[in-house]
Amino acid sequence: MNTPDAEPRPAHPGPTHPDSAQPACAPPACARPTSVRLVVADDERMVRTALRVILDAEPDLEVVGEASSGAEAVSVVRALRPDVVLMDVRMPGIDGIRATEQILATHADPPRIVVVTTFENDSYVYDALRAGAAGFLLKRSAAEDLVRAVRLVARSESLLFPAAVRALAAAYGTRNPAAPPWAARLTDREAEVLRLLAKGLSNAEIAAALGFGAATAKTHVAAVLAKTGARDRTQAVIVAYESGFIRPG
Repeated sequence: MNTPDAEPRPAHPGPTHPDSAQPACAPPACARPTSVRLVVADDERMVRTALRVILDAEPDLEVVGEASSGAEAVSVVRALRPDVVLMDVRMPGIDGIRATEQILATHADPPRIVVVTTFENDSYVYDALRAGAAGFLLKRSAAEDLVRAVRLVARSESLLFPAAVRALAAAYGTRNPAAPPWAARLTDREAEVLRLLAKGLSNAEIAAALGFGAATAKTHVAAVLAKTGARDRTQAVIVAYESGFIRPG
């Protein structure tokens, strides 16, 4: 799998106590220089604690902050600048969708946001994906699936459940009957890549399916994002469904 060509994030003082954006300890005691830094946002303390226990048990993952509301999530992310945010979609006040929009709109190098939900066929989930969330997870997901998902999105890989995304698009997507202007700008190979993205394939899997190298797959994915105007792979798939370029079913 490929890693994103992003600028390194600045060092931060360490993990926070629950419900606080203040550092719990100073380096080097808390330092995990190679870890993926996470913020967990959920209005239920038990859920936050369970997620923290699972994630902090992994040597390459570190929960650096928690939030119990959408507004607090925006504040904590601004203070700590994590790599990944696990965001409950249904929270009091500013919900996870609005919090996602605010975070993505106000950070030049925003974190990857994964929405966490009880039900996969949920209009909130679809709205969060449209807002720019990188993917979604069910609260009943196994611990190993949670860990795998975090690692995937941290590498800017896909976190899509193709059948669920198709169902969400069919149920909640706004259909544009006109052909999207970007469709004519896609090469045949880029159109193939977009369809494989909609199936949830990673760069390595796309490369294997189409018979070229991973670097070429990354180049084609970047071209698809540029031509569709999508922020990331997930949003490109949403755009493809909503425009009618790919049809649910």
